[in-house]
Parts: sequence; structure tokens; C-alpha cells
Amino acid sequence: MKNNNKIRVMIADDHAILRAGLKQILTATDDIEVIGEAQTAHEAMKLTTQLNPDVLLLDIALPDRSGIEALKYIKKDNPHTAVLMLSMYKEEQYAVRALKCGASGYLCKQSASNELENAIRVVAKGKKYITPEVAEILATHVETETPKPAHELLSDREFQTLMMIASGLSVSEIADKLSLSVKTVSMYRTRLLEKMQLRHNADITHYVIKNNLDA
Repeated sequence: MKNNNKIRVMIADDHAILRAGLKQILTATDDIEVIGEAQTAHEAMKLTTQLNPDVLLLDIALPDRSGIEALKYIKKDNPHTAVLMLSMYKEEQYAVRALKCGASGYLCKQSASNELENAIRVVAKGKKYITPEVAEILATHVETETPKPAHELLSDREFQTLMMIASGLSVSEIADKLSLSVKTVSMYRTRLLEKMQLRHNADITHYVIKNNLDA
């Protein structure tokens, strides 16, 4: 925290209404102030370096690249900024990945209004904010005798492609959303099918539903 004793927070989310809602919640506090906003991963990385916030609220699904990818760059250049990931996805999908990449906590947007203030105060002190749901997932991951599920073999981008295919998007639609070429997305699809020993998009959808990864 800086000399004014207020926790300096930056919000990175591409939805203006959500940013306004989060800002309204935080403005009502005495010890937290919002010092900047970003709509893309590129803006988030640039502004975090410029503003040096105590805490960055980072959406996991940004239009130009995933929040997980942005997180890696941000923590490399701004190791003292605590990053609290925000997501519409359940903890099972991204929480462990985010924490492994340097996040200080993970919050589902559905519960953010109730937990946000406390989470910010916790991570601003250099601690991890772990919800009971995430704690249970982490406990499962440390059981060495439990084989890892196939989707944990995927890279972050491959996993993101997996989830988007399962949601019904075509390769061209995914390429458009991620600002990638169709050839690149097709490569990710081929890799994830090979790693997970699946054959078709239908297999992907079935796997996601069977393993409760669907949002």
C-alpha cells in the first residue's frame, strides 16, 4: 500500500458495465481506490507498469489474449502487484492454472460483489485469497496418487480452444474472437485432440460435460 493508506486498485475487463459496477462497489469503501481501467490485455499490461497498482483485478477472458497469458507478462514486469483473477467460469476450470501462473486469488464474477472487498484487502497484504471451493481443488491436486485429468496436459491456449469448441464455436469463430488465424486455431485443436486422445468436436463436448468443465 502507498502512503495514503489506501489500496490502489486497477480494473481490467472488456465489459464497461461490469467495470462500472466494480468501481461503484470499491468507491464506497474507505480504504480502497480505483486508479485505472483497461479493456484489453495489452492495455492492462501497459497501465499496470505505468500506474503500479497494489492490486489488479484481471478478467480471465479478454478480447486480444487470455487473462492467463496477460498474467504471466504482468507478474514478470510487476512482481509486487497482486493480481486477483475474475472469471465467469467455475473454479474447476481456471483457478489452479491462474494460481500457478502467479495470481494471488481467483473469484467467480457471480460472487464477486460479496467477496471482492475482502479479497482485495487480503491480497494487498501479500497473502493468497483462497475460497473454500479453490482450497478443495488444490487439495485434490496435491494428492500425488491421483492421475491428472487429460485437460491438464494442455497449454493455456489449447485449454481455451477446448472450452470454446465445447461451447459450440467453430474454428473460424474462435479465430475471430481470439484475433488469431484459422490455421493457428486449427493447430491448437489438432494438438489438444492428440494430447487428450480424442477424435472429434463431439468428443470434446462430451469430455467437458463429463468432467464438469462447462460453465
